[in-house]
Amino acid sequence: MNSGRKATRRGLGFWMTLALVVGNLIGSGIYLLPATLAPLGTNQLIGWLVTIGGALCLAVVFARLGAKLPLAGGPYAYASAAFGPLAGFATAWSYWTMIWAGNGAIAVAVVSNLSLIAPWIGKTEGVPALLSVACVWLLTAVNIRGVRAAGEVSLVTSALKLMPLVLLIALALWLALSGAPHVVQPPVPIAAGAIATAAGLTFWGFLGLESATVPADKVENASTVVPRATLIGTVLTGVVYLGISLAFYAYMPTGQAAASPAPVADFLGAHFGGHVASVVAVFAAISAFGTLNGFILLQGEVPWAMARGGVFPAWFGKESSRGTPTRAHIVSSILLSCVTLMNFSRGLGDLFQFIASVSLAAGMLSYLMAMLAAIRLLPAERLLTVVALIGAAFIVWAAWGLGEKALGYGALFVLAGVPVYWVVRLRQDAMR
Repeated sequence: MNSGRKATRRGLGFWMTLALVVGNLIGSGIYLLPATLAPLGTNQLIGWLVTIGGALCLAVVFARLGAKLPLAGGPYAYASAAFGPLAGFATAWSYWTMIWAGNGAIAVAVVSNLSLIAPWIGKTEGVPALLSVACVWLLTAVNIRGVRAAGEVSLVTSALKLMPLVLLIALALWLALSGAPHVVQPPVPIAAGAIATAAGLTFWGFLGLESATVPADKVENASTVVPRATLIGTVLTGVVYLGISLAFYAYMPTGQAAASPAPVADFLGAHFGGHVASVVAVFAAISAFGTLNGFILLQGEVPWAMARGGVFPAWFGKESSRGTPTRAHIVSSILLSCVTLMNFSRGLGDLFQFIASVSLAAGMLSYLMAMLAAIRLLPAERLLTVVALIGAAFIVWAAWGLGEKALGYGALFVLAGVPVYWVVRLRQDAMR
């Protein structure tokens, strides 16, 4: 697969690529997740370990594929190379729809956090929806301007989003070293079901670990930078997630954490004063904003790669003078704006949640196909084959946790894209 882009254009260096991975992994959800996980007790820590182990298996496979096959499109490129264009299309279709549908929730999270600082936003009808869509198109414009501009936004927002999280972990370490007594948590039995629930909740914190592989043709020295950024980004994120979970388990009562609408702010506020809540809300908004930027980059790159690979309308494969897939960005952001507005429209909130859950179920296919592609494309690497099989088993287990209904609709969602593939292929055959 030829990227078709000029090698002379400046692309993403290591730090920007690493920021893309970390920025896409760490969103605003981590600011709320401690409250969701608190009732699970020790099960949440085991769940984190299981998820981090599974995520590392996925990261190793993506890193190796990125080193051996630095192709644009990430999971799509690997599935297409291993199993042909139809498998590549199904993988890319599921991955693309997962991104733009999921971005709707991220856009809403940006404004939700801003409303904690400026309550009038939430109280003024229509303003939250308009601000969410404004964020979408502001970042779409940044990505259309060029990959360097998007990379710079990722670099700044990733650095900022880590500050309160690192501060929380540092505070917990200081408490531990100073001999502060641990909180005695109520006993919660360790159970397979509870661990599975915890793993299901925490796995979504690792969606996007493949981010560096998608714009691989825009990464400088991609065969080296992509695998390094993928592995380091995943490990760094896992350390941050586990550190936060341990801090809450050791120093905040389960009931207090579970009842808190802003657990990270409450944890820091208990030691630095109540005014910290507003500051943390600012960082949570920045975190979501940075994640939205990174995934908007991906939602434009995927249909571009599909078009260049001949499995999507060629119209999506056109580029601007800056080498960006402008058309793909615009169409993706129109779809993203629609699902974002659904979240604010009376009677459509449930539809928004339905689209999000179904797209996530469908998107699991892209991760599974990448694992299977690694086994097919790199058969001589036996250790990688074992890691890929473990990664595939983890994906199947995590997908099972979504429930039969979500998986069934997700399968229909993937099948709904097949007619698009056949129309494109028939047109290509007619033109030959």
